[in-house]
Amino acid sequence: MPNKKKSDSKLQGVNRLVVEATLEITDLVEAMHRRIVHPPFLPSTPIQHFITAISGVVYNSVRKSTKYLGTGSEKALGRIASLIGDIKETDKRETLNAVLNGVIGDHLEKSDNPLKIDMQFRHNGHSFKVDTKGIKKTYPVITSNILLMLHGSCMNDLQWTKNEHNHGIALAKELGKTPVFLHYNSGRHVSTNGKELQVLLANLIAEWPVPVEEITILAHSLGGLVTRSALHYGQEQKSTWTKLLKKIIFLGTPHHGAPLEKAGNYFEVVLKSIPYSKPFARLAKVRSAGVTDLRYGNLLDEDWQDIDQFKLGSDHRQHIPLPNNIACYSVAGVKGKPKKSGSTKLQGDSMVLVKSALGQHKKASKSLNFKEDHTFIAYGTNHTGLLSNQKVYTQIKQWMA
Repeated sequence: MPNKKKSDSKLQGVNRLVVEATLEITDLVEAMHRRIVHPPFLPSTPIQHFITAISGVVYNSVRKSTKYLGTGSEKALGRIASLIGDIKETDKRETLNAVLNGVIGDHLEKSDNPLKIDMQFRHNGHSFKVDTKGIKKTYPVITSNILLMLHGSCMNDLQWTKNEHNHGIALAKELGKTPVFLHYNSGRHVSTNGKELQVLLANLIAEWPVPVEEITILAHSLGGLVTRSALHYGQEQKSTWTKLLKKIIFLGTPHHGAPLEKAGNYFEVVLKSIPYSKPFARLAKVRSAGVTDLRYGNLLDEDWQDIDQFKLGSDHRQHIPLPNNIACYSVAGVKGKPKKSGSTKLQGDSMVLVKSALGQHKKASKSLNFKEDHTFIAYGTNHTGLLSNQKVYTQIKQWMA
């Protein structure tokens, strides 16, 4: 497919994905066909080889036709978009695109697909230019205290609003802060997003219309890992914003990984172990770099470089402790009701286990050691419910105030 140009539209991006998916399915069907015609552990006859050769011609014909038609339709869609406009953004479409980026965002970036999300600061669902003029135009009232909001995997900045409540907007209003929402491609590696965020924050502070006195970060899920990664790289660069960062509040952040990603990894191993199902193992690889980083909670490039992200292995992360000079708080969700005092069998919010959210690890050397009064367990809520839970909001406000 042709490389993306500035004129490429999201219509063309959708078309490109359909073509790529068709080619992948064709490969899968052909692989399964081979498995059926040539049973594992048995010798193949000349007739079987002849059948495979004939079917190979058919599959190659399907691939060539798909590529040819895809190129033609992409050009046509480009002309249509220039005449009637591109796909109009709505909250629903933005949500779907955020999910798409969360699942295959690394592929969208590598293929330069128009559907990929570029990291940006937004307010009320609209990005703004990071210069003094753009910031003043976005915020009628600007304070010296910034509240930065980072969403989780497969989500976007608009999804902070749930049940007509937005933690960021409400906290900013009550505590006199200026809310800034980050919108990013959650399918990229955590460290890739972390390094880009640290650069964007440095620019934001340099262009802020009034002297910045304090930065507070409220991060949900994967956003907490991106925050810790950005802070690490920012401190390496001795960026000014890291000295202005006073508090970080994590909501359901999988500091030591999430069980669902690990389950996906095991799923792939099981499929590969069964001869006839081996071709389907590739379906388990429809997981982005950002998702596989959730297996153990990767933060740095070194945590994933030179390692097969889909290979089942041990935790190779470098341990990055919480910063000494920044107050860090953590909220964990639990779907069920409170159990007897002292119970350690808390399963979590359906996505992240309590121990992972609170930074606790079976190896003491890897535990994050949040202060006891800097942690909170919200019962009767799931992972996304943390975004609208009023008890969670009250606790956050108390910590920030």
